[in-house]
Amino acid sequence: MVPSQLYRATVVDTPVSPFEGGEARYDADSAIVVEGGVIRFRGAFDEASRRHPDATVVDLRDGVLLPGLVDTHVHFPQLRSMAGLGLPLLDWLDRYTLPEETRFVDDAYAREVAPQFLNALAAAGTTSALVFGSHFAGAMREFFGAASSSGLRITSGLVVGDRMLLDGLYTTPERAREEAAALVEAWHGRGRLRYAVTPRFSLSASDDLLAACSDTFASRDDLWFTSHLNENAAEVDTVASLFPDRRDYLDTYDHHGLVNRRSVFAHSVHTTVPELARMAEAGASVAHCPTSNSALGSGLFPLRRHLDAGVRVALGTDVGAGNGFSLFKDGIQAYFMQMLLGPDGVQLEPAHLLYLATLAGAEALGLEGVGHLGVGMQFDAIHVRPAPGSAYDIVLSRSESAGDVLARTFALATTHDVAATWVGGDLVHARSSVLGDEGASALTDPVPLHG
Repeated sequence: MVPSQLYRATVVDTPVSPFEGGEARYDADSAIVVEGGVIRFRGAFDEASRRHPDATVVDLRDGVLLPGLVDTHVHFPQLRSMAGLGLPLLDWLDRYTLPEETRFVDDAYAREVAPQFLNALAAAGTTSALVFGSHFAGAMREFFGAASSSGLRITSGLVVGDRMLLDGLYTTPERAREEAAALVEAWHGRGRLRYAVTPRFSLSASDDLLAACSDTFASRDDLWFTSHLNENAAEVDTVASLFPDRRDYLDTYDHHGLVNRRSVFAHSVHTTVPELARMAEAGASVAHCPTSNSALGSGLFPLRRHLDAGVRVALGTDVGAGNGFSLFKDGIQAYFMQMLLGPDGVQLEPAHLLYLATLAGAEALGLEGVGHLGVGMQFDAIHVRPAPGSAYDIVLSRSESAGDVLARTFALATTHDVAATWVGGDLVHARSSVLGDEGASALTDPVPLHG
């Protein structure tokens, strides 16, 4: 049996949404005691030592302990097509992304990329993710196999489309149903895995294919749904021409019963007031991907309109069109974009950024017991430790409040500053020499990744 762990650290989290009056919780030189992957105590180090004298002490005071990050939109098969700059969405898809995605017809290729992708998530401090999968069932079997071994909380599914893609990516409604059913049977609910029904977007999915997606989504009451929505003006116009009988872009999904509490829509840059009202009514969520929106020139995300409508919003890196796996970078980009909107934007405080990158994502994905570091929660956490002498190290050492710690972390931290990542108490990522030999040996054994 793994002994209890006592993590001594400066701890910051957001147990209540700052958009609803909550504040960041800041405990300097405090302690978190973990037993069986669950937080059993949080408070003063001396008290923790008295209550848990047999716990193994892990000293993390050379950085900050944060909740694990939750990415609500990230593309598995786009890892190797990152950094394709200079094009709007539809041209970018044709030149960079879709050709790369056709390579996943080869199971061996998918087997090679899957652990690279999952390792990159863990190294960035991402402990839970809603992952846009591949168009190929074989690639998804490889991905789910690697995800099962990774220890991460992964929700993903087979991506389907039957028009306006490269020829090798097409499917049929019948095949979409059959392949999804097999993947659900094999992987949904296995360990930390869940299945998400995933049409690429209505641009590439006919009514018949969306009906097939609806059949899969309705087959169980614990499956998730994700797709793209109102990302780019040209995309929105094309969808309107393809679905003349639908009220709007959202209705192309809603017509088939694909909009409810378990639906997460990526981007939502150009969403209308009626669409926002419908998403709020249904309890659907939005994955805000600010670096992708900037890179593709998709537009400035109307966060205020989403919040005013009561639509849940969290962060996504997107990856293919973003600038990497770091939700710190998407958080600070979200801040920049809201500032550019002036009075139409939301002036985000540091606590908002942490919430959007942690608890907001957990709430969007229905992950109970995940998103902050309170007693009774899963120990999904990251140790962020700056390189000695770096700008981040210099300013973090002078931080005296939650706002200081979070502002400097989101502005300056990178994936290289994520020293360790835990999911449910399991160490799933650790940089070499993190915590020293003695400290590292005190941690639970890392969960092995494929490859």
